[in-house]
Amino acid sequence: MDEPAAPTPGKSNELQTRIIVGVLLIVAALLAGYFGGALLWLLVVLMALGIMSEWAGLTGRHKNRRLAMYALSVPLAIMSPWAAGASFLGLGLILGAAMFVAVFDRSLKLAAGVIYAGLPALAILYLRDIDNGILIMLWTLALVWATDIGAYFSGRAIGGPKLAPQFSPNKTWAGLVGGVALTAVVSYALHIYWGLPFYLVLLSIPLAGLAQMGDLFESWLKRKAGAKDSGTIFPGHGGVMDRLDGLIPVAPVVAAIMLAEYLSTLS
Repeated sequence: MDEPAAPTPGKSNELQTRIIVGVLLIVAALLAGYFGGALLWLLVVLMALGIMSEWAGLTGRHKNRRLAMYALSVPLAIMSPWAAGASFLGLGLILGAAMFVAVFDRSLKLAAGVIYAGLPALAILYLRDIDNGILIMLWTLALVWATDIGAYFSGRAIGGPKLAPQFSPNKTWAGLVGGVALTAVVSYALHIYWGLPFYLVLLSIPLAGLAQMGDLFESWLKRKAGAKDSGTIFPGHGGVMDRLDGLIPVAPVVAAIMLAEYLSTLS
């Protein structure tokens, strides 16, 4: 999520729209995460296919966009509550779909999008199904949201030196610090009131940095493509990738941490 360089008088309506849409998206994600099952799976499928479509557009692989979406649909279907769910089979099928797209498209760009869209989908479904999954998934979402919100408002209020102007002209070091700080506060609150393990509070700090790196990576893709947003589906926010750029790298890393913790209990 890009930070505006500075608040301007003509942008109050845009900010209001951004807040309203953002709140609606958060409510939808929380409801789907709470109920889990088919509702969460459907939301994740829409998320992954939206990311795949926008990735194809940003990387100039429009011709085989539908092919990649169809290929990704196979592992997404296997991840459903009526099939294997979030499993190593789903991971294998994501990699298989990426290989198929690479051969058919004769390019690694579109195949990379299958992995970019598929891994966070698998990770989110996996996190919901583990012990204490609602809390872990809530924390994963909350740390990304807190990073975005903290970076957005501290960047507007403070400004200052640019974080990576070659990738995103509006992001600032103040925004990064503000995002990390708010993430730490939110994670600590989850530790105090809902029993989030303290080591996850500590991990929230580097994960907030990873969320910002995901944001910068998407900004780099848009700059290469000459696009302001990855799409137009969400008023005030742009596309699916614009809304989820921080979650895309964070969710798989959190899932890997939880899997490693589970495997350690078996040894």
